[in-house]
Amino acid sequence: MARKERIHKDYLIDTAFLLAKQEGFENVTARKLAAKAGCSTQPIFRLYENMEDLWREVYEKAVEFYDFFYTEQPKNCSTPFVDLGMAYIKFATEEKYLFKLLFMGEAGGYAKSLYDILNGSGSFVGAEFSRARANGIANGQELFTKMWIFIHGIACMSVTGDYDLDEAQTYELLVDTAKAFS
Repeated sequence: MARKERIHKDYLIDTAFLLAKQEGFENVTARKLAAKAGCSTQPIFRLYENMEDLWREVYEKAVEFYDFFYTEQPKNCSTPFVDLGMAYIKFATEEKYLFKLLFMGEAGGYAKSLYDILNGSGSFVGAEFSRARANGIANGQELFTKMWIFIHGIACMSVTGDYDLDEAQTYELLVDTAKAFS
């Protein structure tokens, strides 16, 4: 009778994702994953030809996680790009390791563009451009570019611990900045 496989691909991906979320993507190694999954490295290499294949799947899971995270955030500001920015900054604050993976270049050659991740499954950035047009902003692309440089800076400062404004202050800052850039 053939031996029953007890370690499945979904379990390994979920465990590797949790490892990336808790300790950083650079810590998703075969040995650390095996220890966290409670197995040897053999099941990992039975299911994956190499770690690069596993890392790609962990990265895709992180992209999906961000998409879900964004959809769960409140969207109640009429000022374009503020809700998008608040969610992004909150993600950076709450999910530092995943933020670094998705938005600070830790994914290597299989990374998606920042825009593609932000736009997500629901054309989130596109919705903000529509909101900008509805608010009479002629050049939504220019506003987006200026706002995004500002928002990304705040998010990166959050990751490094150099940002100490609370959520209400950040919200007010983004609204004021959008108005100043409009």
